[in-house]
Amino acid sequence: MGTGILTIDLDAAAANWRDLARLSRGETGAVVKANGYGCGAAEVATRLAREGARNFFVATAEEGATLRAALGPGPTINVFSGHMASDTALIRDHALTPMLNSPEQAARHRAALPDAPYGVQLDTGMNRLGMEAPDWAATRADLESGPLTLVMSHLACADDPDHPQNAAQLAQFTAMTAGVTAPRSLSATGGILLGPDYQFDLTRPGIGIYGGLPFAAARPVVRLSLPVVQIRDVAMGETVGYSATFTAERPTKLATLSAGYADGLIRYMSNAAHLFAGDHHCRLAGRVSMDLLTVDVTDLPQIPDHLDILGPQQSVDQLAEVAGTIGYEILTSLGRRYQRRHIGQ
Repeated sequence: MGTGILTIDLDAAAANWRDLARLSRGETGAVVKANGYGCGAAEVATRLAREGARNFFVATAEEGATLRAALGPGPTINVFSGHMASDTALIRDHALTPMLNSPEQAARHRAALPDAPYGVQLDTGMNRLGMEAPDWAATRADLESGPLTLVMSHLACADDPDHPQNAAQLAQFTAMTAGVTAPRSLSATGGILLGPDYQFDLTRPGIGIYGGLPFAAARPVVRLSLPVVQIRDVAMGETVGYSATFTAERPTKLATLSAGYADGLIRYMSNAAHLFAGDHHCRLAGRVSMDLLTVDVTDLPQIPDHLDILGPQQSVDQLAEVAGTIGYEILTSLGRRYQRRHIGQ
């Protein structure tokens, strides 16, 4: 049948990281969890390390171990989920730095790996991960006496600059970390764009590196080209696809493409998303199925071998809007069947 080609532009990712680093007042790290937001953690992190990134962030210790194999010794690999009960060997063997989220994690890490570095994640109002103020107060003295490398928190509403929770979390983080001598970090991409007050010693851009909002100036990083499997002519009045949700209102030429919801192209975009042949666009006709899309190509001057659903003509956020989701989900859902090609240095 053929598979789609997912092209990742490492030059564009590096340029986005440099732009975000220029906006940051201190050091700039990089979030490469979920396999680099679907773009390849090893490839993206290796390139960003050459650009000067020294702090990388992943979700789990398993991701950290994989990334260490790609980066080698030197860069710091921080683990957002902290030190889980089964993580000790991974943290030790791959020189990972867990972001401790609770007194229980702190006790586990200090007992199991007393000389190994760690960070602390504080909850400043998101109510997801991190120590709340009483827990931090009870453990702070012990944690500051060891190899504490970072104290961080995470903003819940940074993509909405006017949301009052941004200022509330900033105030809480400032109060909770007063007098801390370790570096502090509060901001991912959205926080960087809120300005210097939110940036502290280290920023941790994620989605902005990969071309997504809220970093509107980002260069596009991904291009997804889907192969045409078959062309057919459909008469006026005929229907297309599951549940017959598309009815041809004119004699229609259809292209069937090799991709579907099993490849991360969300079913909600049925009958709505557009694909591109150069600057010419054409619309999905019928429902997205597991492995196939049908596209109305009647108005194209010629039918190409591939149509693009992501690229310069349509960003991850524009496709996400049609699909009723966010760019993060589009990127991280892109399936394993695509041929991933990295271009750039």
